[in-house]
Order: sequence, then structure tokens, then C-alpha cells
Amino acid sequence: MRILLSLVSALAISAAAVPAFAQEKLTIYTYESFTAEWGPGPQVEKAFEAECDCDLEFVSVADGVALLNRVRLEGASTKADIVLGLDTNLTAEAEATGLFAPSGTDLANVNVPGGWTDDVFVPFDYGYFAVVYDTEKLENPPKSMKELVEGDPEQKIVIQDPRTSTPGLGLLLWVKAVYGDEAPEAWAKLQKRVLTVTPGWSESYGLFTKGEAPMVLSYTTSPAYHVIAENTKRYQAAAFEEGHYLQVEVAGITTTGAKNPLSQKFMAFMTGPGFQDVIPETNWMFPAGRTEKPLHPAFADLVQPAKTLTFGPEEVAENRKAWVDEWLAVMSE
Repeated sequence: MRILLSLVSALAISAAAVPAFAQEKLTIYTYESFTAEWGPGPQVEKAFEAECDCDLEFVSVADGVALLNRVRLEGASTKADIVLGLDTNLTAEAEATGLFAPSGTDLANVNVPGGWTDDVFVPFDYGYFAVVYDTEKLENPPKSMKELVEGDPEQKIVIQDPRTSTPGLGLLLWVKAVYGDEAPEAWAKLQKRVLTVTPGWSESYGLFTKGEAPMVLSYTTSPAYHVIAENTKRYQAAAFEEGHYLQVEVAGITTTGAKNPLSQKFMAFMTGPGFQDVIPETNWMFPAGRTEKPLHPAFADLVQPAKTLTFGPEEVAENRKAWVDEWLAVMSE
């Protein structure tokens, strides 16, 4: 009888240790500004969990390039089901790791400049890199990359590190697209205007809005935040005559996530209004999928690039290390 009572007791303890309604879980690696309280993460998490009756967990790192570095380091043992926050400058390199699986996502809702055919990565937003300036501190902002590079060294800019940040990589590619083989000479001149180089976008923009520098590398869409959230046109994007570099941000299912049915559900959710309606006024980028809400009128007043600059993913993958080394050699002097 004592043995029977012990067995019954053990079974009771075991049953009590298991939640009555254990939920399925989806783990998404992304960047810090996505999961900030003002970013899209909290609203996306709430909307998807209401739809899937599951537990969505975000794990964030500083910025987009750092995401790829972390997943590559973790390898096939990564806990990420989905990586959200790479961009088209990293997709070829990410796919070459063998750590991502075909998304299986219906791309009918996807709408980005130049169209989309990739069967592994799915866009969730897009935008154009820009120099954003403080109109109260800079009366004559640069009108071209040449004016930025050759301008007054006393008028500083904060930029991001291309080794960890997708905007930092974007500026490196923007300069390369404009200057080609003369990019090192351009960086040598621009270096005199750089106040500091931060690991990610959030730190840079924070320094800018605190008044540490009159310019920051950001996006043509950034001024919309200040108009809508702060009711001010103090911060503007400078229109560059050579054109602006395009960024398309993407998400991909890992080989780990390919075994989780929630991964494909999230990717389908990501291309629809439950996700896309949140993007313009939290991530301050253009939606890359179907929305139900129109853009706020402030978006109509933003800089419209006269020309779109971009490199193909394969070309970036082939040259990224050499171009970053080229940048590092100049910036370390």
C-alpha cells in the first residue's frame, strides 16, 4: 500500500509540474530597435499571439549584421526559428551558410521596388538611406554625397559600423556605388566629419537627437516620426543628387524553424495587415506587404530619391569583406 501511495503521489507531482494548457512557442531573433517599447515588436507579438494561441519570443541583438554573425556562430544548434532583420545586402551570404530553409510563403502580398522572387527570404519593409539633419543647427545641409564628403569638418555626422549594422553597411555600399574604386579617398575625407561610429542605428540616432551632432546616417522616412509623434519638422532628410541606396529588410526561416509549424504561419502573417499596418509608424519604413490602413499624409512629404542605388546580393557577398577592410583601414588611421 505504501508503494502504491508513493506511486500515486509521484504521478500527482509530475502532473502538477506540467501546465494545464502548454502553448507552442516560436522564437524570433531580431534587432533591438524592433523590440523596443516604441518599435513594432510589442504590437506584432500581441497580434500574432492572439491569432496563433502560441508564445512568441523575440531575442534581440544590436543590429542586422550582428544577427547574421550570431546565427552563424550558433550554427545548426541555434534556437532561432526565424531571423527577422537581415537585408538584401546579406541574403546571399546568409543563404550560403546553409542555415536557412525555403520559406514556403505565398509572395502575392509582397510589394517592394524591383519586385521579389527569392524563395528563402521574405521582405517585411523597405526604405532608402539618407543623411538626416537638424535644421536648427545646419542651415545648408549637403545636397550630394560629394558635398557630404567634402563639407566642413566642424559639422559632424554620426554613422554606424558596417561590421555590425545594416545601415552602416548601407552607407559603405552607398559610398562605393557613388565613388567606386575611389571610395577609400572619399572615406579619408569623410572621416574628418565623423563624430563617432556606433554598433547600431539606435545609438547613433540617440546621439543625434541629444544634440551631439547635427547629422546622422538614417533613412528618408525618419522625419515622418518627428512630424507624427512630435509635431515638428525640425529634423529633415537631405536629398542627394547622386541618388539614395535602397534597403529591403527580410526575414528567413532557419533549418531549426523549418521543423516548427508556427514558422510558416508567422511568415504568412508577416505579409498581411496584422504585421504590415504596424510598420510605417513604429519601424518608420515603408510596408512591404498588404496593408489595410493608408500611410499617414506625412509620408507624402518625404524625400523621393531621384535615383535608386543598389548592388545585387551576390556582388555584396563576394566583396563585403574586402570593402569593409577597405573602410576599416581608412577609419583606423
